[in-house]
Amino acid sequence: MNVYDFDNTILRGDSTARFVAFCLRRYPAIWPDIPGQAVNALLFALRIRRKQDFKQRLLSFMGRIGDVDAAVSAFWEENFSRVKAYYYEVRRPDDVVISASPEFLIAPACARLGIRTVMGSPVDRRTGRFSGPNCHGEEKVRRFREIFPDGQIDDFYSDSHSDDPLAKLAKRAFLVKGEKLLPWEE
Repeated sequence: MNVYDFDNTILRGDSTARFVAFCLRRYPAIWPDIPGQAVNALLFALRIRRKQDFKQRLLSFMGRIGDVDAAVSAFWEENFSRVKAYYYEVRRPDDVVISASPEFLIAPACARLGIRTVMGSPVDRRTGRFSGPNCHGEEKVRRFREIFPDGQIDDFYSDSHSDDPLAKLAKRAFLVKGEKLLPWEE
């Protein structure tokens, strides 16, 4: 099987950041929270706030957008074309995506691509609250082993060395830079 990160790997850009921007354009009810989000971003930038706490606060607007599934669907209608061309050339029926993005957000795009196994951060679509650890770094390995205890990764693709733990499990690993696939170097 091939395993992929999602943001900046299969998709051009970061799906969570793009979704937040999409919601800001579409749902004025979340605008009053912009100052609080600015403080959230500052605390994260100053390393006072952990990444998971930052993301949970960032997604705390979810309860104010009404039909979340409709919002996610509209988001992908606007952003699905951001899937990178190389992916269509290398994809396989047994592809797996493991991402730090909220699973509820990336699962619909993965389904459109025919990817049946998607592991993302466990975030409640109605509240933005995490129900488990952010799916990042070693957590990606733990989640992979939970589903595939003896699974072998043929090819692994990611844009970031934060995925070194998963890359070490693969027979071959590729660093994705734009549409280019480069050899993984630690």
